[in-house]
Amino acid sequence: MRGASVDAEAGKYGTALQAASREGHLEVVELLLDNGANVDAEAGIYGTALQAASRKGHLEVVELLLDNGANVDAETGIYGTALQAASRKGHMETVELLINHGSNINAVGGKHGTALQAASEENHLEIVDLLLAQGADFNIEGGKYRTALQAASEEGHFRVVEPCSVLH
Repeated sequence: MRGASVDAEAGKYGTALQAASREGHLEVVELLLDNGANVDAEAGIYGTALQAASRKGHLEVVELLLDNGANVDAETGIYGTALQAASRKGHMETVELLINHGSNINAVGGKHGTALQAASEENHLEIVDLLLAQGADFNIEGGKYRTALQAASEEGHFRVVEPCSVLH
């Protein structure tokens, strides 16, 4: 990588680290980190490398980024946080890992508002159940649907609406 700017920003994926993270290229991510890539650089549509990897469910890359000090609660990009990105796409193991690393379950940001709203919109019932069990607040407002119940209702996801309405 002689002479290359490891944190140069370009294109919709932001930096080389974000692009490699999004695609799950673990060895490339390791190489970039070893050469000083900024693990928390914010650029592109996903915001950070952690958010990009989380959206695609690349568990080993997510672990590596967290082990290298990635901010688990960085709020940027279209998904808000890494937890919101993983929840929206239904990546249960990634959601569990992020929660175990202290991710703020009720963080509000991005186009989906909260992780619970993101999971509710896409009918990821196991993730909805996990988030509720971990203390997610289904009344938090934010994002395009305003609440998790509204997200599930508008999309017609009865299986998600039922546990939210029972809890209320």
